[in-house]
Amino acid sequence: MTAATDFATRLDRHLDRVASRRRELGPPQVAVRAPRLGIDYRFGDPETRFHTASVGKLFTATLVMQAVASGAFSTETPVSRLLPRDELDGLFDTTGSTDAAGGATVHHLLTHTAGVADYFEGAVTSGPTMLELVLDEPDRFWTPRELLDFSRERQRPVGRPGARFAYSDTGYILLGRVLEEATGRAFHDLLHERVFGPVGMEDSSLMFHSRCARDGGPALESAGAAGAAGRSGTVIAPVRLGRREVGDHLSLSCDWAGGGVVGTPPDLLAFSDALHHGRLISPEHLAYLAEPRNRFRPGIRYGAGMMQVRFEGLSPFLRGMPRPVGHIGILATHVFHDPVHDAEIAMNFGSTREMVRSFRTLVEIECALHRASR
Repeated sequence: MTAATDFATRLDRHLDRVASRRRELGPPQVAVRAPRLGIDYRFGDPETRFHTASVGKLFTATLVMQAVASGAFSTETPVSRLLPRDELDGLFDTTGSTDAAGGATVHHLLTHTAGVADYFEGAVTSGPTMLELVLDEPDRFWTPRELLDFSRERQRPVGRPGARFAYSDTGYILLGRVLEEATGRAFHDLLHERVFGPVGMEDSSLMFHSRCARDGGPALESAGAAGAAGRSGTVIAPVRLGRREVGDHLSLSCDWAGGGVVGTPPDLLAFSDALHHGRLISPEHLAYLAEPRNRFRPGIRYGAGMMQVRFEGLSPFLRGMPRPVGHIGILATHVFHDPVHDAEIAMNFGSTREMVRSFRTLVEIECALHRASR
């Protein structure tokens, strides 16, 4: 039995059990590629696009480093030099500062240390949370300005820039706007021109804002067109927030630069491979994104738009395993690069209730890779 066959047999056995417990969610989408080991594995539907959720932050961070490489700005450039004051007012703790962003820099936004609230999961001062609005107002289209206004009007800053780590989707909406202001291009156009196109990701797009290349993308004409495309023109895998299916909700437009990318498992493998092998950004800029700086959750460290999994933090019995780098999303979506086995991993479990099961699968994948490499 070859290493690739042994790997597939082991993963199939595990994922068959997983699929049998997911009922109407169906089989998860799982893809692993490790050329050095002869592994090119697929489970579930490899062609249906899925909502990557916060995995999209990898794309935003990649575009930011491309802009840094071009000289558009640096990671230490104050945000107040890059965005109009009216977009920044009320989002930052400016105590003792005349700077509209309290001295926050691009680095602070990338590393979630800018002190801005998190519109998606953060506490609100009054009224419904964003998650409640996504469920209760499914026909609402959210613009980037409205997302910033939500934090501005309904939340408070969580700290001074640089004082602490606090995961923030609001910060990544600001990074999307920084990119637009610095380049004069729409965020979705930058994704297609600088990432999707060069990598050959023909089945990827920014949901409600662009079409994938295979469908004749990129740009949709308006929010109305976006809504129509999202509901009838772009078929995506199931999306569950709790027990609610929201895959056809226009309100999923609340992601944008914080996680609005949709794509297929092969596209996500291709992106991870290009990112980690120098075809999108330099090794130095990749190292900057990957450097673990803060604790995100037990077993996960956060860099700058990139996570590192430390399995020993999940269980002491997993000590000594590789430390893959990439990102997860709230829908139990994963894109990771395993540097030990030079492997790319993409997974979609499609539900906020599937995170534990998805991490158990990540452990199974790493164990199978180790066995295949012996």
